[in-house]
Parts: sequence; C-alpha cells; structure tokens
Amino acid sequence: MARMIACKPPMLVRVALANKMARIVWALMARGGVYQAPVAAA
Repeated sequence: MARMIACKPPMLVRVALANKMARIVWALMARGGVYQAPVAAA
C-alpha cells in the first residue's frame, strides 16, 4: 500500500481501494456469501 501511495496520487489510491471494497460488498450481498479475508503473502 505504501508503494502505491508513493507512485500514485493519494486520492487515486483512495478511490481505487473504495471501489475494490464496494465490489466485494456488492458480490457478497448479491450472492449471500460471508467475507473471508485473504491470507497475506509472506
């Protein structure tokens, strides 16, 4: 995330992350799923 902020304008990063979260929430609501956080890569 810090690397993204360093390379891109901060507002662009915020909007991209908000868009990603909105798509996840929409998919969960549409399919009736339960959110499971992805496993962080080492």
